[in-house]
Amino acid sequence: MIRQKGRSLPVQYVSDPRNQASPRPRRALTYRHSASQTSVMAQTYLLFDLGSDEAKVQQARHKLESWKQAFRLDKKLQYKLEREQAPSPEPAAKAEPPKAEKAKPGKAKTKPRATSSDAPAETENHGPVKLLVRLYFSGHEKLSEQRWIDRIPTEEPFKSASPKIIRESEPEFADILKQFDTLE
Repeated sequence: MIRQKGRSLPVQYVSDPRNQASPRPRRALTYRHSASQTSVMAQTYLLFDLGSDEAKVQQARHKLESWKQAFRLDKKLQYKLEREQAPSPEPAAKAEPPKAEKAKPGKAKTKPRATSSDAPAETENHGPVKLLVRLYFSGHEKLSEQRWIDRIPTEEPFKSASPKIIRESEPEFADILKQFDTLE
């Protein structure tokens, strides 16, 4: 028994939901929500101009890959390289690779080894390299995203690469998004 203003009422009448006016109808557990339960993931792009130094490019790529593996950032940290071809003065004067001699049936084939003169020729053809890094964190990971935005430009291969941070609210974001999607 519950007492209310001098009267006592049985408990069943007070707690019974049928006695209370409900402003909205009751819904079943299988009710379909109209809004999505997942929030939109924020994207931030970091642009680095690594120049034509191939060793610096490989060091940056290796550092990003090790972070992805160590911190399990598979889809949260993605990168792509944009290589601009350096204009060659004589495009028609390309040397064709020498034809391999036919091996005799009794001798085993050996792979041709790259000579020291071939390695600089490959790096001379590459022009400046731009690195686009995408950070793709969800709304509840804002602190982690900010830590990566602060950390990446301060590390060694990225320090001298003139870092530029582009967030979704900036006007050039749409261009960077298209550029990132077109790169392989």
